[in-house]
Amino acid sequence: MVVGADDEMSNSDRRNGETQDSNPPSLDLTDDAMHELVTESVALIADYFGHIAEIPLFQHTAASKFADELSSELPIEGESIEQLMKDCRSLISATRHTGHPRFLGYIGSVSTPVGAFADAIASTLNPNVNSWRSAPAATELEKLVVRWLGLLVGYGENAQGLLTSGSSMANLNALLIAHRVKSPEKVSEKGLWNTGAPMTIYASDRVHFSIPKAADVLGLGRDCVRIVKSDAKFRLEVSSLRQRIEADLSNGFRPFCIVANAGTTATGAVDPLAEIARVAEEYQLWLHVDGAYGAFAALDPRKRHLFAGIELADSVSLDPHKWLYTPVDCGCLLFRNAAEVRTALSFGVGEFLQLHEETEAESFAFWDYGIELSRRFRALKIWMLLRYYGVRRISAAIANNNTLAEYLGDRVSMAEDFELLAPVELSICCFRYVPPLLVTRLLSGDETERASVNAEIDRLNARILFAVQRKGRAYLSNTTICGRYALRACTVNFRTTCADIDAILDIVRDTAHNLDK
Repeated sequence: MVVGADDEMSNSDRRNGETQDSNPPSLDLTDDAMHELVTESVALIADYFGHIAEIPLFQHTAASKFADELSSELPIEGESIEQLMKDCRSLISATRHTGHPRFLGYIGSVSTPVGAFADAIASTLNPNVNSWRSAPAATELEKLVVRWLGLLVGYGENAQGLLTSGSSMANLNALLIAHRVKSPEKVSEKGLWNTGAPMTIYASDRVHFSIPKAADVLGLGRDCVRIVKSDAKFRLEVSSLRQRIEADLSNGFRPFCIVANAGTTATGAVDPLAEIARVAEEYQLWLHVDGAYGAFAALDPRKRHLFAGIELADSVSLDPHKWLYTPVDCGCLLFRNAAEVRTALSFGVGEFLQLHEETEAESFAFWDYGIELSRRFRALKIWMLLRYYGVRRISAAIANNNTLAEYLGDRVSMAEDFELLAPVELSICCFRYVPPLLVTRLLSGDETERASVNAEIDRLNARILFAVQRKGRAYLSNTTICGRYALRACTVNFRTTCADIDAILDIVRDTAHNLDK
């Protein structure tokens, strides 16, 4: 079938500007249809938020089976709102529910009702927030929200930047800016490869993979990211950082950027930001802080000291859609020197995009500070969330997430059949299940025996994780800690309680006991 083959008017009619119907086709809804759509959509959303704790976390369905249940035919004629809502509800059963109180697997976005409806309003207005001229109100609101985000994480009262699809895009933006600012030549004109000495980036062995991926995308190659070992608390080791920079300088490389972690995704470790900032200043390197997951923990008064020095960074990436309970997508890039960024990224635009406004503010364009041109109205959901809940209430939720991770760490440490594998610094706890019989073998065996037992424990915990995820009562993930397979629980959910934490350990135990039954 050729879609649109039965045109309502001939080519000659089009050329003559004639139509067979004086009323053009419209996609607007009748009042009754609009009422039905709104009523049914709100009912679905309210029902989901009201019963999210009762829904199985993960319903294992083969991809092919789920695909078969979807209508595969391209719909030529429209269907009823009733049918659409019915099919939307069926999608819920095949969704991994990151808002469930026992979803502790990934640093997933836990949406609030306020954020969900804010997204609906933003999509209704549907501005393209690429410049003040295209979206004046949305542009001003984004500037305000960016400043608020800077205040929340301690970056300063006059933070500048822009919202992105996520921190992967923010990190890509940051490395592009850093490279252009620190390059000896105009690389945008001569090409990234034509800069003389190879340029290098420095990050810990716990760096997020988006950093080497960004370096690869920029044409620098993954090898340009020099991995620096971390200390016993999984923080970048500053003495090793200096040694690596000095070694590269003596070998003809050109260091240009350090990436520090403000909360690693594996263990939640925060690098010594102030010390790293001093190294960056000494060697005149760009300092980028990846705070995608952890930076909002600065709202917990007990954790604020960990982020001392973040205000010295040249740029900071954040993910409000991680620990600020904002719906996807919503990342952020903060930077100190907007003029420097604009010089690095400003690009000649097409004639129809040239801005001829009366004031400097009206000539503002986000495309001068980032990669994206078409941009969603992301600021509205952060603005509504912060105004409705207030910073005090959100801070309390984040602090409680940290407390729950500490509680899990304490329970693990006290148990005879669990082992804590990393310090609990923020809201991530890494541990493993170790049956008492294997504990005895670990304590009494020689080095060869211990290696064999650890390998057995690794395999056991991998089987436990797979079974826990498939049963849908809880959801954990895994990481590797000092060569050991770890179960990883990350608490970034305002719905999670101590009872859920207790249930997690019981579920792991029960699963281990019933693996071969």
